[in-house]
Amino acid sequence: MAANPQETQALTFRRYKDGDHTPDRWQEVIFQSSWTHKCPTYIQSTPPCQGSCPSGEDIRGWLQIVRQTEKPPQGVPWQEYAWRRLTEANPFPSVMGRVCPAPCETGCNRNEVEDHVGINSVEHFLGDYANANKLAYRKPEKQTGKKVAVIGGGPAGLSCAYQLALKGHSVTVFDEHEHLGGMMRYGIPGFRTPRDSLDAEIQRILDLGVETRLKCRIGTDVTMEEIRKQFDAVFLGMGAQGGRPLPLADSQAPNVVTATSFLKAFNDGRLRHVGKRVVVVGGGDTSIDVATVARRLGHIENAKPTDFEQAIAGYMAHDVAHVSVAQGAEVTLTSVFGVDKMQANKHEIEQAAAEGIDIRGGWAPVGIVKGPDGRATALRVAQCEAKFVGGQLKIDMKPGTEQDIPADLIVSAIGQAVDFTGLEEFNNGKGGVTADRNYRVAGKDGVFAGGDVLRPHLLTTAIGHGSIAADGIDRFLNGEEPEKRPKIDVHQFDLVRKMHERGLEVERAKEPMWGTCDSKAAVHNYDNRSDRHIITHKELFLGHFGFTPRVKRNFITLTKETALGNFEERLGALNEAQAIAEAKRCMSCGLCFECDNCVVYCPQTAVFKVKKNQSTTGRYVDTDYDKCIGCHICRDVCPTGYIQMGLGE
Repeated sequence: MAANPQETQALTFRRYKDGDHTPDRWQEVIFQSSWTHKCPTYIQSTPPCQGSCPSGEDIRGWLQIVRQTEKPPQGVPWQEYAWRRLTEANPFPSVMGRVCPAPCETGCNRNEVEDHVGINSVEHFLGDYANANKLAYRKPEKQTGKKVAVIGGGPAGLSCAYQLALKGHSVTVFDEHEHLGGMMRYGIPGFRTPRDSLDAEIQRILDLGVETRLKCRIGTDVTMEEIRKQFDAVFLGMGAQGGRPLPLADSQAPNVVTATSFLKAFNDGRLRHVGKRVVVVGGGDTSIDVATVARRLGHIENAKPTDFEQAIAGYMAHDVAHVSVAQGAEVTLTSVFGVDKMQANKHEIEQAAAEGIDIRGGWAPVGIVKGPDGRATALRVAQCEAKFVGGQLKIDMKPGTEQDIPADLIVSAIGQAVDFTGLEEFNNGKGGVTADRNYRVAGKDGVFAGGDVLRPHLLTTAIGHGSIAADGIDRFLNGEEPEKRPKIDVHQFDLVRKMHERGLEVERAKEPMWGTCDSKAAVHNYDNRSDRHIITHKELFLGHFGFTPRVKRNFITLTKETALGNFEERLGALNEAQAIAEAKRCMSCGLCFECDNCVVYCPQTAVFKVKKNQSTTGRYVDTDYDKCIGCHICRDVCPTGYIQMGLGE
């Protein structure tokens, strides 16, 4: 009988590879003179998933809760506890669990074993649990009396409003649309972001006391001068919902539109018919490959494709194509990049092809063919080769390859633009707003910005901008100078907070949290380096982890026939058992997950478990330095890299 390919798949280990049969001599490791003075230190580091998360979620933290390693306070369901940890950074887990391209998964160290952890799918589960159980945020105990205007009710604006409301400030969100949500509502079709999920997560923010003024555009309906008189601070989060037209003559023809206009019309319910032949042009100015967000860290050598690994432009082009097919149209999707280099990942391209979309890579638009009535009848394209040179997109045309693609509707999905009408004072001359690391707008006291007004990117990026800007606004309202943001600017597991939660009283000011053997707050030589160190797979003991296939969500693949008129959600959620199983695949990089390896393998019984009435997550084992001989075995068998060797006190 043939062997199961999953059982025979080679795993990648740190110390030994297939064919290595000669072990290193332990004597050289134990007695090497420059090492014997070093003893175990407990170093909390940032895992690459969190370092790759633009919204700054404590991913490892809420996965620890889902997997049941970190216990919730008595009387709190683990699902709620994990959701509250998650939403400290991101108030939209149900939405983002469905549509985020998941750079965290590309950065996941588990890629070096077999496949990344399905972080998105567990986030999806927690978001849906919170909606089903009508969980609410805890309101602040007191109000500050300070008022903040948030311009734009998209992911950046709502994230900022959420964080400010939790800090006790009064917030009013201004938005020119009838409903809040921004690109989450008007840039993504409902079959990808179910409106009941989006509405529930927005309402949860409003329930904190956030006020709204809808159908109100700042700059025209209300001036910035009036805003400055009424509010103590301002956040610019109006997004870039203006589409970029094709850089061609006759691009203003009535049936040549931008992707943002197309999707807004569809989501508003105004789009009923798109014509028989639709041509969508994708790629270009917003050709951001999401995988590079994580790969720039340079840690993962064997990254696997994520479920939704594409940029906003890729989303737009494919969403327009999906909608058009559902309307019964013949759809052609062109890109200046070859199919293998398009923004969308292989999975998304396969889904589009399965629905009958004709995908043509390596073609650039060169002209629009018009009929006697002034309407476009075809898009003229030519074969090309596109590449980035010095950060700029360079397209080399191939003469003599021009051809016309017949079209009743042409959609440009090549990027987005900010509408600065009435807000010209903030335009940096490049179509965006300039801000510093605290997202303060240069030369504008009390004005902060975030999201696509800085540069079009991901929804989760906008959420992160809003959160950091809220910190800056809070300090500004308190008359404090902006803080120096950490090198790795994400939410982290807080050992002191966990100890307080367990009833172990610790005062931060009096109890040192690093480099000591006497502190009651931390185990021997604990140091939290999360603000400056991302732990790589080379610092883990990968040999601890066996092959465990990823638990994947069910995705319904439609055909050209079944797509017609089908606006149902196609992405299924994990059930509770599946969510726990997937969370258990997390390797807890940079923080103890209580495997007991160090205790079991220590030849001197120097490593021991902390007493139950004094232990917490991150404080599970300790070292008796009177017994420790510096043999390094505990470090070598630590799967998470939490134990490292350093100078003992």
